[in-house]
Amino acid sequence: MEVKIGVQHAPREIVLESGQSAEEVERAVADALAGKAQLLSLSDEKGRKILIPAEKIAYLELGEPAVRRVGFGAL
Repeated sequence: MEVKIGVQHAPREIVLESGQSAEEVERAVADALAGKAQLLSLSDEKGRKILIPAEKIAYLELGEPAVRRVGFGAL
């Protein structure tokens, strides 16, 4: 699923394709914002880890899972 994270005082948002479910991402964000964790830790489909300080999170946008298209059509 596509995850977009806005970070305070950063000109661009962080965009990643995560293998985690929407519920797992929401739980991780809720824990970070509630003070249970100092860092929001997410992993992408390539195995990389993204760590963001909880106090710097501006917003989070969860998208639909990306569907890989095959072919040359302009759909």
